[in-house]
Amino acid sequence: MQHGVSSAIHPTAYIERGAELGAGVKIGPFCHVGPHVQLGDNVELMSHAVVIGDTSIGEDCRIFPHAVLGAEPQNTAHGGSRTRLVIGRGNTIREGVTMHLGTDNARGETTIGDNCMFLAYSHVAHDCVLGNHVTFANNVMIGGHTVVGDRVIIGGGAGVHQFCRIGHHAFIGGLAAVQADVIPFGMIMGNRGYLAGLNLVGMKRSGMEKSEINALRHAFKDLFSGIDGSLRENAAKLIADNPGSDAIRDIADFILADSRRKFMTPISSSNGRLETGD
Repeated sequence: MQHGVSSAIHPTAYIERGAELGAGVKIGPFCHVGPHVQLGDNVELMSHAVVIGDTSIGEDCRIFPHAVLGAEPQNTAHGGSRTRLVIGRGNTIREGVTMHLGTDNARGETTIGDNCMFLAYSHVAHDCVLGNHVTFANNVMIGGHTVVGDRVIIGGGAGVHQFCRIGHHAFIGGLAAVQADVIPFGMIMGNRGYLAGLNLVGMKRSGMEKSEINALRHAFKDLFSGIDGSLRENAAKLIADNPGSDAIRDIADFILADSRRKFMTPISSSNGRLETGD
């Protein structure tokens, strides 16, 4: 075990040989730190936290009791080779949170950004990629290979299907079931979830100009009107009609990135049900 200056380790904690601890690390009672773990400066593990596998945790993270980070992925296709969990700096990981290693038949790494908040019993599955300033409320579950952009907020009990993309600044309401991609700035409500509009509160909090927000609101109506063409045709038209808007370009590029993907959309006025896809 290698540990930095002023590390404080409770005598009941089990730190395996090979673990690397930065300066100012605090490890509480009955914690377990595996041999391939790296803890950055000022990381705090509270009682009964478990960090195992090839897991790296950035500086200033706080890990609350009974969190389990770096366990094997829940994927029967995983062959058992060494894979990784990389957690950025400044994250708060509350009680009972689970984050799994990547799988050796995919990207091999689960990646968490900086300054995120994971409330009690939320779950990040294998091979997910999360951006910065992401918030998961209690009991959020995201499936394997999910990609979550910066400043996404997911409400309590919501579930995200594997391989979905959640665009930056999106908001997922509590208990929503997300089974397709969510555009940047999108707001999902309901179970099954549907695209209820734009995350206006999140955009205002991020400092977005009022003129840009208004432009996005008009673009949203044009995108999902269904009058002039398919979703992807409408996205391409948005780029042509709004060359100076980075936010509109973000949404359009997100939709046009892969023609095989499905998307969360508003409830159809004709049948009152969720429609995904083109």
